[in-house]
Amino acid sequence: MTGRQRDAVLRVDLTAGTVERTPVPERWRRRYLGGKGLGARYLYDELDAGTDPLGPDNLLGLVWGPLSGYLPGESRLAVVTKSPLTGGFLDSYVGGAVPDALAGALPDCLGVFVTGRASDPTTLVVEADGSAHLDRADCWGATTDETDAAYDGAVACIGPAGEHRVRYATVATDGGDHHAGRGGVGAVFGAKRLKAVVARGDPPTLPDPLVDLQKTAERRYDESDVGRWQAVSGTLESVDFADAAGVLATRGWRESRFEGSEGIGVAAARDAATEREGDETGGFRVETSDGDAVPRGAASMSLGAGLGIDDFDAVATLGATCDRLGIDVIDAGSAVAWAVRAGESGLLDRSLSFGDPAAARELVVAIAHREGTLADTLADGLDAAAARYGGAALVPSVKSMALPAYDPRSAPAMALAYATSDRGACHRRARPIETEAFDGERWTDRERVERVVGAQTARSALWSLVADDFVGATLEDLGAPWLRALGGDHDARTLTTLGERVWTLTRLFNVREGFDRRDDALPGALTRTPADGDRALSGTDFERLLSTYYAVRGWGPEGRPTAATLERLDLTGVADASTPLDDHAVTLERPADD
Repeated sequence: MTGRQRDAVLRVDLTAGTVERTPVPERWRRRYLGGKGLGARYLYDELDAGTDPLGPDNLLGLVWGPLSGYLPGESRLAVVTKSPLTGGFLDSYVGGAVPDALAGALPDCLGVFVTGRASDPTTLVVEADGSAHLDRADCWGATTDETDAAYDGAVACIGPAGEHRVRYATVATDGGDHHAGRGGVGAVFGAKRLKAVVARGDPPTLPDPLVDLQKTAERRYDESDVGRWQAVSGTLESVDFADAAGVLATRGWRESRFEGSEGIGVAAARDAATEREGDETGGFRVETSDGDAVPRGAASMSLGAGLGIDDFDAVATLGATCDRLGIDVIDAGSAVAWAVRAGESGLLDRSLSFGDPAAARELVVAIAHREGTLADTLADGLDAAAARYGGAALVPSVKSMALPAYDPRSAPAMALAYATSDRGACHRRARPIETEAFDGERWTDRERVERVVGAQTARSALWSLVADDFVGATLEDLGAPWLRALGGDHDARTLTTLGERVWTLTRLFNVREGFDRRDDALPGALTRTPADGDRALSGTDFERLLSTYYAVRGWGPEGRPTAATLERLDLTGVADASTPLDDHAVTLERPADD
């Protein structure tokens, strides 16, 4: 490619206190690009099966891509590691000022990889000239906004939840406005005693070959349905959509519509907003008792409808509490919902109720600090709580990660997307529910599977660039023209293959950790009909759908890739001897409804 070649990574050993640059193999750069793909390649190459996610040997990557700082929309950063919540592969994404500052300060690099454990709380500082050093962190115990204010530069940091190794703690940027939220990347920071990464670079300068492409892409995005939707309401419209479609998980998944949805959705945000976030897409900044916050759809769904709270100010304040503590709003809301239902079921000796924001906030704060037996257990996730107290089918999870509040009981493809997500229950890898809720009854099994597989594959490629989710959906040929403008030779076909390669590589990582078909299971909570619904998912139908998914992927009946699939994706030399494979792929039979 023309211009400054991004062909190195910064390697940080916190145990030894060293920082050095190392080259990225050219083959890796071509076959994985950056972001998710490159992070997965380093993780699979350097970790042994069974590595403790909270031990010093776990690898933590902050990875960007060959187009970081150039693509329209907000720049993103992939935070990649072995998850302390699921025990499998984890990639979590965050925006704000940090991605551009890192890419600008390190124009020859594609990421920062951290290993080891510091003896004292530590901050990694990346200067504008590309030099980097480790400093003692004097703000251990501080919230994310307090930590951000303590440093000069763009800051990615953890709050108290990360320090206490809550297994769904986040890494926050811009004082808590943005979060790498799911799977516990903040807990890995905390276990390594890494309080913050501070970057003091300026955003990268757009190379001349990309100027026209950027103008065209911005116009294309602004004129697209997703661009108009984001400009008007951000992700908060998810609340209104999910309630109208009857797929809004309410009061701990007991119902699928929320009678108080108008009080926590777009209209309520407009009434409460004090200022828009400049000209950025989406988001409303509103005042809360903690200062201010930018409510997101996930917060209103999980902390609002999920907890039966219909007051926007209360939801915004609860969300801001999570943001300052550095704790994922989806898992935090699910933990509180589980505690309410467990109390109602007589599994706990304390009584909580839905619709009580003060009690919810008290429990979230206790979880973040691991104060008390219940909070300490909930800090390890829903599965840990169910193992201790019972109540495994109260609130659904996949691979120990709580489901987002899109209820898939009337959307089997969405259930499949949750079950097969490589990082645990996730609506970001594929979101067929947006059309399935209205049109899905006409879909065949094959159509459902192909929509899920297609989205997972495309996003694996886009997240290897690393592209903003919403802007990336409108990029022509998965961004291939941008790569060619910089001297590459990728096209839509090779990038689709790259996305499939990356998805299969993360599956190899999880298989090596012992994951198989049993971990892609349908959560028991989804086999029960919601109180205000008319259907639940059939376990038999889901198993048939899962087998079709494995067949389309070229995996075997236990969900393990085959040697033939690895050969097709040029992964034969990558898979190691400790990763079991299936001998033959599932045979795709013609379904009766085709």
